[in-house]
Formats: sequence, C-alpha cells, structure tokens
Amino acid sequence: MAELVVARNPDPGSSLGFLLWIPLGDGLLFRTSGTWPRTTALYCHPADLDEWPAGDDLEIVERVALRSCARRGAAVDVVLDRARENRSQIVYTRGRGRDMVFWQSPRTRKQARPQVRTPSARPAALDGTGADEIEIVVDAHERYPYRFASQQTRTVRRALPAGDYGVVLGDTLVASVERKSLPDLISSVANGRLRFALGELSALPRAAVVVEDRWSQVFAQRRVRPAQVADSLAELQVRWPDVPIVFAETRPLAEEWTFRYLAAALAWALDEHAVGARVPGATTELTVPMAPGPSTAEVRAWARGAGIEVPDRGRLRPEVWAQFREARGTVSGGP
Repeated sequence: MAELVVARNPDPGSSLGFLLWIPLGDGLLFRTSGTWPRTTALYCHPADLDEWPAGDDLEIVERVALRSCARRGAAVDVVLDRARENRSQIVYTRGRGRDMVFWQSPRTRKQARPQVRTPSARPAALDGTGADEIEIVVDAHERYPYRFASQQTRTVRRALPAGDYGVVLGDTLVASVERKSLPDLISSVANGRLRFALGELSALPRAAVVVEDRWSQVFAQRRVRPAQVADSLAELQVRWPDVPIVFAETRPLAEEWTFRYLAAALAWALDEHAVGARVPGATTELTVPMAPGPSTAEVRAWARGAGIEVPDRGRLRPEVWAQFREARGTVSGGP
C-alpha cells in the first residue's frame, strides 16, 4: 500500500528538521520544517532520493497510508487514509532560479482565502462601448494562465512585449498586467528582474503588477529580510509611480482584479481613440505599437555571438536580456 512517510532529518545543522517522502513516480523527497501544515504552509526543499536515511539513521516520525496521490498542474494532491488532517497539497512554484515547493492543507489555504464570492456582472467600464466581451491577450510564455472563465472574455495567446495579460486596440497594446505569486515577487525583487519588468511596463499607456497574496505575508518570510523586501518595493513604486503593485490576497481575486483593470483600460483607450478622431491636432497616450519583442532564441543566438555563456534550453538570465537591450538600444521585449 502506498504511504506518505515523514522521517527526522539526520543532518543536525539543517533548519529543516524533517524529511517528507511521497510515492509519486520514483518518489519525491523534500526537506521540511514540520510533520503537517497545521497553522501555516510549510516550505519544502526538493532533495535527492539518496538523502533518505538508511539503517540506524532512519527515525520514522509518521507513516500514513494514502487514499490517493496525483499531480494536477503545478500541485500534487495528497489524501491520507485517516479521519482528520487527511488532505493536503504540495504546490510547486519558481523563485530565485530554482524550484520552490510549499506543503499546505485546506486549513492553511482557508486562512489566506477571504470569505467572498467574485462577481460575474458585466464591468461598468464596457457600458456604452458596444462590446459584449473583451479580448485579453495572454503572453505565450505564461504558465498556468488565468482563464477568466466566469467573465465576458475571450483569450488569445501571443508574445507580449511586457506583462502577462494585455488588451489591444488596433495595433497598440494599451494596457498590460504582470502577474506574480509572492515567492516570484520576492525572488524578482532580489535578483533585479522586477526592476526591469517595471521599466518595460512603464513604457505602456497603462500597466500594473498584481500579486496573488496579502501584503502582510511579505513580513512572514523567513528566508529573506522582510524589511529589505518592503524597502525595495517602496523604492520601486517611487521610481515608477505609474505602475501600481496591487496585493490581491488570492489567485481568484488577482484574476478578477486583472479582468476589471483591463476592461477599464480598454474603455479608456476607446475614449482616447475617439478624442483623437474628433479633435483635430489632439494628442493621445496610445503610442506603443503591439510589436512582439525578440524571442528567447534570438537573444540566445546574439549572446553566443557576443561570447556570453547561455544555456541551451529554458529562460535566460535577466542580465542577458539587459545586455541585449543595451546593445540594440531598446527597452522592450524579454521576460
């Protein structure tokens, strides 16, 4: 019978005192700080299977039979064969150039989930525009994108020069929203990617960053200095005040905020376009063409020609994109 096993970490110098083994595929092994996510989600560090203790070093803390264990998208759903504390989820995300994994239960998820229902009413911004729905462009590189299933939208996937979700009027990208999980936000602050992203977003007529968590969770981080992250976010907002960073508590609320923001931006763009058509000599802010940025393959080829070492596959480092833009004299394109 398949089992979830928690053992004590034999490494006395590790701050993660337990090993979690899950029988998925050849097995998944993580270092973690607790035996169950009772009050908060537990950070899990992916470990090699050969780190599992052998012989006298193996001290089993808990061994529980599984009803089910299945991977769904970026998460592994784990259901234990016991009456209480039986459901949990191993959630994968990306941060600081490596996999970051969190172990959460329905209780810890509920603590971060406000007791509200997102509305499905038509956005007031579209009243009088004659549009029954809006087309939202989803960046081709976006993993696990928003679907906007309960809203009046249709989505298309294309490469965006900035952000993850945008609306287009004619040939102009009029607004874009960059989506961030909290681990991704913190890692992008630390490695400078958020600074580049805000610079690119500020070139658009309207843009924003939406975070799928609460502002208070910035101060609950253990592996970074919360004050340093808060100071960096404040400095970035002062430098680029036209690109707000919005904390939307949860992924569904972040999706709802993104939809409402893009709908309002499209209505504003239609008004700007109408003013430009009616008033001779009037100028508008709709000046950024919807031109796709360079592909990763193009930048990789340029980097190799310039003698810069880059991987054969996957995303390129932010500094490689920065060097490419500096060489080409542009601030658009890239991740």
